[in-house]
Amino acid sequence: MQLIPGTFATYDEETDERMTRASTYEWPHASARPQAEAGDGGPVCEPVFLGIDIGTGSSKGVAVRADGRVLARATRPHRTATPRPGWFEHDAETVWWADFTGIVRELLATEGVAARAVAAVGVSGIGPCLLPADAAGRPLRPAILYGVDTRATAEIAELTAELGAQEILARGGSPLTSQAVGPKLRWLARHEPDVWRATRRFFMASSLLVHRLTGEYVLDHHSAGQCDPLYDLDARRWSDTWAQRVAPGLELPALAWPGEVVGTVHAAAAAATGLPEGVPVTAGTIDAWAEAASVDALAPGDTMVMYGSTMFLTVMGERPMRHPALWGTTGVRPDSYCLAAGMATSGSLTDWLRELTGSDFATLLAEAERVPPGSRGLLMLPYFAGERTPLFDPRARGTVIGLTLGHGRAELYRAVLEATAFGVRHNLEAFADAGARIDRLVAVGGGARSLWTAIVSAAIGLPQQIPAETVGACLGDAALAAGALGVDTSGWNPIVATVEPDEAWRAVYDRRYPLYRELYDATRRISHALADETTFE
Repeated sequence: MQLIPGTFATYDEETDERMTRASTYEWPHASARPQAEAGDGGPVCEPVFLGIDIGTGSSKGVAVRADGRVLARATRPHRTATPRPGWFEHDAETVWWADFTGIVRELLATEGVAARAVAAVGVSGIGPCLLPADAAGRPLRPAILYGVDTRATAEIAELTAELGAQEILARGGSPLTSQAVGPKLRWLARHEPDVWRATRRFFMASSLLVHRLTGEYVLDHHSAGQCDPLYDLDARRWSDTWAQRVAPGLELPALAWPGEVVGTVHAAAAAATGLPEGVPVTAGTIDAWAEAASVDALAPGDTMVMYGSTMFLTVMGERPMRHPALWGTTGVRPDSYCLAAGMATSGSLTDWLRELTGSDFATLLAEAERVPPGSRGLLMLPYFAGERTPLFDPRARGTVIGLTLGHGRAELYRAVLEATAFGVRHNLEAFADAGARIDRLVAVGGGARSLWTAIVSAAIGLPQQIPAETVGACLGDAALAAGALGVDTSGWNPIVATVEPDEAWRAVYDRRYPLYRELYDATRRISHALADETTFE
């Protein structure tokens, strides 16, 4: 039987910390061999790595060979519940777990993908999220999603005053915002006391899948780093004092790095998914960082722009980076750190306009391509769901200015793309203020092959590299799983094109960008007043 070199994680029983050591993996089940042994009559079986990502509006999975060839893909759309304005939730059973099991079974049913060939599984998902669970890991309510859920505004202000804004930034690397898990824990204790009394553990999408597959209660360091103020960025461990202060009695998960194997598929999970028992499972991480892994944007200076339901940016560094308008975290690898930014809308805004106009994306893009830069005098603020970085203003609201009777959906659609491009520029300026080095930008996500990237490059004045696979969080999961078993994945997703800034467009956007920044300041008081009166109940 062939052995695959790699690393795996084990617990130090005295410190309850996860220790990494070099080892070799045997295939988890005897029939899964890279090739038949001479004379045994067994079938040829290439190793396959599965990656599954739980997204905001859909989940995706891939089955990938060790050489990077994608053998199968699967997608399952789902809806995000918004029971009240500012609330965004997923039911963990019908979205996270049902999507995962359905995708795995669909991948395994694809011709050329055999269950016995699965060598390892990697997972990722939206985050940071809060799914409260009892001591057995059973969910107690729907998961409260990441920064788009703004219910804990009062708790953010309260904890910031209690612990100190500078102390929070110094210890955790990020200010307390709607992205942080700590204020959501306090919100839960205050507003749903019955649920809180039963809560012993908490999960994110990736860690719940790991728990369901292996029985392990573990969270990756990067995801833990977004559980502010519970994590110490410099020490790279839980901050026990603050954790007990914010969430007394909560059992914190063991910590691992995203690409570490933390357990193997047990019998119940095998029955639910069709996976063989014994398959290694990596710790996984939040989707944006799996996306960065899918394009190997993990070295210092590598910057990723993710075109998804929300626009997300990451830049890697060699040391902790802090900025009061951004999120500082650990990276995917043990020796890396990251500065991150995230807008509250992008793809969700294009979806809104598509549904509003009863059109389709192909038509809207074709029409917008015929509109000159500047959208014939339209300027938009994309804050339709408030804004995350670098404003941290959940009461910000979308604005369109310059409308005339001559404008139509084509101008509006281009204005949407330009608004998100200005948002990217705003965040890149904050990266520069924090001292981050930007050596290259890689575009990923569903909108990375369109007019959108051309507009963004012109607005920021920088080229963007386009990889062969642009929808890649699940590919990054598979790459992390393969890397855990010693597979070299550096050539899995090569760069195939570069989008250069159009200088004529750039001149237009350089004139518009100051107006974009001024428009927020000019309308903030009105937007807040309207937000305070808005209800959809």
